[in-house]
Amino acid sequence: MAIRSGTQRRREAILGLLKTGSWSIPRLAGALETSESTIRRDLRDMAADGEIIRTIGGAAAAGYVEPPLGERMEQQAEAKDAIAARALAHLDDARVRTVFLDAGSTAVRLAERIRDRSELTVVTRGLEIALTLAHPAGPTVIMIGGEVSTLSHGTTGALSDHALARIHVDLAFLGADAVDTAQGLGEPSLDEARTKELIAERAGAVIVLADSSKAGREVAAWAPLPPGWTWIDERGEHTQG
Repeated sequence: MAIRSGTQRRREAILGLLKTGSWSIPRLAGALETSESTIRRDLRDMAADGEIIRTIGGAAAAGYVEPPLGERMEQQAEAKDAIAARALAHLDDARVRTVFLDAGSTAVRLAERIRDRSELTVVTRGLEIALTLAHPAGPTVIMIGGEVSTLSHGTTGALSDHALARIHVDLAFLGADAVDTAQGLGEPSLDEARTKELIAERAGAVIVLADSSKAGREVAAWAPLPPGWTWIDERGEHTQG
């Protein structure tokens, strides 16, 4: 049976949205100004045709993967520079001596701004972060081992968990695939979420570095954060209770 033109256009629009990542059914319905029951029917038929992959409460495009770090470095560049500049102010506190700097494109921009801060000790799971900071006049750098992600170039897994359980930092700067004021940080895998949760537990304070496009995204796993964490985006700082 032929698909009506209106239905086809809506499904093409759904596929376009899903190519940016996972979306929930309510969010798709709102974006396309249609009912959730219509979206459910579309997703069922599109999944049967192999166009999409159903997730809990939503869907993602078949074959969607997170863009590699090199590509993400070029996305939202102005926003990431603004976030890194604001984050830098938190390192002016004389009490901050040991810092965790997460893997990710925004964290790289912050690392570039502290290459001469020899008084700091920086713990990181990001390969680019360690390479950026590893020079004679720079901070002391501690690299967390583990399995290396081919996309983020960050470490996760049992070895990473073992090391993180034995450290404490004054301040942790975390990246995220998604940010939710109630749920915390969203990540594409349980391993990534668990790593972020462990770091947050071992930090005196937690600051999330993520541009505003990360709000409201649907992802596979969430890492809860302790009360009082701060989210810095390109618009400013937001402290979460």
